[in-house]
Amino acid sequence: MKVIAIYSRKSKATDKGESIETQIKLCKEYINKNYYGQEIKTLIYDEGEGFSGADSQRKKFNEIINDAKQNKYDIFICYRLDRVARSVADFSDLIEELNKNGISFISVKEQFDTSTPMGRAMMYIASVFAQLEREITAERIRDNMRELAKTGRWLGGTTPTGYVSEGYKLLSYKEINENNEVEQKVKKAYMLKQIEKEIIMIKIIGHKFLDLKSLTSLETYTINNGMCTKNNKYFTRFALKNILTNPVYAINDIDMYNYFVEQGIEVFSKKEDFDGKHGIMVYNKTRQCKHRATKRNDMKDWIIAVRKA
Repeated sequence: MKVIAIYSRKSKATDKGESIETQIKLCKEYINKNYYGQEIKTLIYDEGEGFSGADSQRKKFNEIINDAKQNKYDIFICYRLDRVARSVADFSDLIEELNKNGISFISVKEQFDTSTPMGRAMMYIASVFAQLEREITAERIRDNMRELAKTGRWLGGTTPTGYVSEGYKLLSYKEINENNEVEQKVKKAYMLKQIEKEIIMIKIIGHKFLDLKSLTSLETYTINNGMCTKNNKYFTRFALKNILTNPVYAINDIDMYNYFVEQGIEVFSKKEDFDGKHGIMVYNKTRQCKHRATKRNDMKDWIIAVRKA
């Protein structure tokens, strides 16, 4: 007996496009036509309305993927490709996950069926374009980061302990848009201004770690001495490690320049700019993931620049 999982989704409450009921009906008609006479069991994963194809929080989509990992069905079928993915890269990831578990994928509208030789060939072609899309996107992001590195400014978000974000002027800069075109933009520039009391605490943490040589001991020390974060909470080992490894606390001297170069990190500023008077700014240090925790990029993906002010 073949078990076929039907996935349906309608992204918005609108009269346009096929309803969920219609999608399921058309998928069942395809199954009846192409698997006539075979013993079939169908599983319905009805997403409902309000989720886009790019939304990783689709409950039923996550459920159907988890069930794939447990081999609860043999075939994944949907009415149209855009019901499951918004980009070639997303689609490639889906096919790769299904393929790992020996599950075929069928899209009724596009007649995409990975159980056939032609369908598998299309899958490999899609994978090539997916890789190309990822590389183009990554290079576009890096180009933007290089442009931002020219400014040496703080990009926003939660400021590190010891600093506050302060606007100081309007800034004109170039940015690469999604069409790989250069756009001129104007934004208010921000810089990091030291909070003297917090900076003293950061220095104590740094010197104490050199003495203790243990994050656990350092955590105990900060708790015993009443040292707290910006949110008035005790430092954890993870928070302390982030402080000790954050280049924002380093002085931009020639030793730091040589260190970054030796690590294979792109240093945007000139060597002579590392004069020991300014701080360091790191771009492309993390990547934002929608509905997921921010992830730290590998050091080789960083871009280092001398901080303004």
